Amino acid sequence: MIPASPQFVAAQRILQKLHAKGYQAYLAGGCVRDLLLGREPKDYDVATSATPEIVLDLFPRTFAVGAHFGVVLVSDEIDGAPVLTEVATFRHDGAYSDGRRPDAVRYTLSAEEDVQRRDFTINGLLLNPAEIVAGSDLRDAVLDSVGGLSDLDAGVLRAIGRAELRFDEDQLRMLRAVRFAARFGFEIEAGTQMAMRSLAYKIESVSLERVREELTRMLTEGHARRAFELLDATGLLEYVLPEATRMKGVEQPPQYHPEGDVWVHTLMLLEQLEAGCSMTLAWGALLHDIGKPATYQPPAGPGDRIRFNGHVEVGVRIGAEICRRLRFSNDETEQVLALVQNHMRFADADRMKASTLKRFFRLERFPEHLALHRMDCMASSGNLDHYNFAAERYWNMPVEEVSPAPLLTGRDLIAAGYVPGTAFKTILHAVEEAQLEGSIRSTEEALALVRAQFHLAADAATDRKNESTS
Repeated sequence: MIPASPQFVAAQRILQKLHAKGYQAYLAGGCVRDLLLGREPKDYDVATSATPEIVLDLFPRTFAVGAHFGVVLVSDEIDGAPVLTEVATFRHDGAYSDGRRPDAVRYTLSAEEDVQRRDFTINGLLLNPAEIVAGSDLRDAVLDSVGGLSDLDAGVLRAIGRAELRFDEDQLRMLRAVRFAARFGFEIEAGTQMAMRSLAYKIESVSLERVREELTRMLTEGHARRAFELLDATGLLEYVLPEATRMKGVEQPPQYHPEGDVWVHTLMLLEQLEAGCSMTLAWGALLHDIGKPATYQPPAGPGDRIRFNGHVEVGVRIGAEICRRLRFSNDETEQVLALVQNHMRFADADRMKASTLKRFFRLERFPEHLALHRMDCMASSGNLDHYNFAAERYWNMPVEEVSPAPLLTGRDLIAAGYVPGTAFKTILHAVEEAQLEGSIRSTEEALALVRAQFHLAADAATDRKNESTS
């Protein structure tokens, strides 16, 4: 049975109307693949013999977003909510001079010919729901002219036709091959993988935004380790993220990292990323030790150990360059770099002053910092003492203790006789420090502290005030 989601209902209405008008029409691509794998598709695409002009005329609400390439968006309303369905005309693509889109397309009446221009056999399956017979296997209603069903059964990702041609048409398909293979736990067919290795350098012609999106999907779909192992095996990693390849073979002190080198350690973090995790946590996990290769220092002598002095600071600089290069937003960049910058601080958490610990907890999206530290521990010694200490206090400490309302403001200082100046920042910081430590709890106690610690400043300020009014 096909789940009766709004997306399927909308697609089925389109199929029924096209069939009623005498046109061929099928569900196509990823939705068919997912249904056969027992997964609920996020959306449904339709492939048809009807030309874009016919589709635009048949349906009242349409958008000709890709009519030049035979693609029309059809809008329908299901349960009061709009649903968009992509409807593509059967076509044969011409040359891809830009490595992304065909220079020209030729429409065809042949569904089999249309499938030949698609990327992978598991995405080249067509399905007409009207042909599904009650109690029969869904596969019986599938039109398969590329061997996609057998590849699904065997767990193989294979390019349709000549792999080199498919990847020359759209180089991003190489990253999609990695993502699909990792997501479904498939092996990349030998000829397809060989073509990827030989053409890996061409990935540099793909826009950095598209590369970033594919890498982010790999990191957040729940199979990040496998994806990055495949990126490495196909030679793509060297071109999309050369900084990561430098982690390979960089030894670590075995007493702290029995798991192996920096690359193995990073892969073990990626393995812990759950499907649907935030992209900032995922990239933070990938880049947290990116500064280690540049700061590696072998043991200076007997009794010494491998060191990575300054790797956090170097990692932040390298991470900033990666985020800039891949066009991350300012907010995304700030959080990823914060994760890199603060990932070593947990080792000192149980020795921090109360005020320092509370300021640590104020870091934006602190649960991501906790999650990264836990993964870091589990990918090395497995010791969660520092994590447990920080997590217990963070989750049990009232918000008003971590970020209390200030006991004093600049206006209070002015009212107390202080003249505004650079000293205000120092004074207010000292008050907040005492408040976070719990040594003062009221405005009166705060003013008393200021008078005790900054009485000379107060006297000087009062003198200046008196001189200005005399």
